[in-house]
Amino acid sequence: MYTYLLVLHIFVCVLLVIAVLLQSGKGSDLGAALGGGSGDMFGPGSPANIMNKVTTIIAVTFMITSLTLAILSRDKSSGSVTDKLRNQPAQQQQEQQPANPQVPAESK
Repeated sequence: MYTYLLVLHIFVCVLLVIAVLLQSGKGSDLGAALGGGSGDMFGPGSPANIMNKVTTIIAVTFMITSLTLAILSRDKSSGSVTDKLRNQPAQQQQEQQPANPQVPAESK
């Protein structure tokens, strides 16, 4: 299930990028937004066209798949990466030490 959801998520990501790039610009830059030029900045705007609705639906789908993948990946993990790195040197030191250290015999 995780793999199918990941493939769906990647597909939704590509669709979201395409949908945002296909939207038409508003035709007003920062100067027009702050200094005037657009009379309906806070007033009634134009009705949402089909591209805005499609982008909204894709964005909601993106958020849902993102949260679901985060929850599923949390359940799959068996600890953090730092915990694994902390335990690794201790295990290597135990493997390197011999079980019965041999004491060299004294020679005269």
